[in-house]
Amino acid sequence: MIRINLLPFRAARKQENIRRQVSVYFLSVVCLLTLMFYLYLSLGSELTKLKGQEKQLKSEMAAYAKVTQEMARIKKRTKEIQDKFNVIKGLEKQRSGPVRLLEEIAASVPIDRLWLSAVEEKGGNLTLRGSAMDNDTVALFMTNLEKKKQITSVDLKTTKLQNFPEHKLNAASFVLACKTVFHKDKPKAKPKKGQSGRRR
Repeated sequence: MIRINLLPFRAARKQENIRRQVSVYFLSVVCLLTLMFYLYLSLGSELTKLKGQEKQLKSEMAAYAKVTQEMARIKKRTKEIQDKFNVIKGLEKQRSGPVRLLEEIAASVPIDRLWLSAVEEKGGNLTLRGSAMDNDTVALFMTNLEKKKQITSVDLKTTKLQNFPEHKLNAASFVLACKTVFHKDKPKAKPKKGQSGRRR
């Protein structure tokens, strides 16, 4: 019977396996280090690129901030000019309004048939006092006033027939209440809570 000693062969095979595992381990470590170094370089390059972009964006933002400040200044200046223009326009309207109103009143008077003795205006409310040849002339005067742009309404407050014996003439004195375009109605007060509109 032949006996073969396999111990040296097994020992050599075991050493070969150990050597192979060590080689694989070191090769894995080298590959991992290479990969990490590559990622480090790649991320460093990307970080440098992003920092450059950040710097460029900050410079652009600074330029835009100056433009924004200039636009805000121009907008503020434009608003100031517009406010001044509105004030001037309002003053111009207040100045020319009474003149136009008097022109329209004068144009509405029937010539040689009606005479005004007083013209009063307050808060857009106009009061006209005068005398006319008759009530029909007063009615004509009211109709003429209602056609004017500066006057929105005309109401007859009083009329009275007067006799002038020295002139052998009868005349009607009148008082008219008118509203102009400058009149503003006062806002109605809101009823308080808990108060009913009905009275018992």
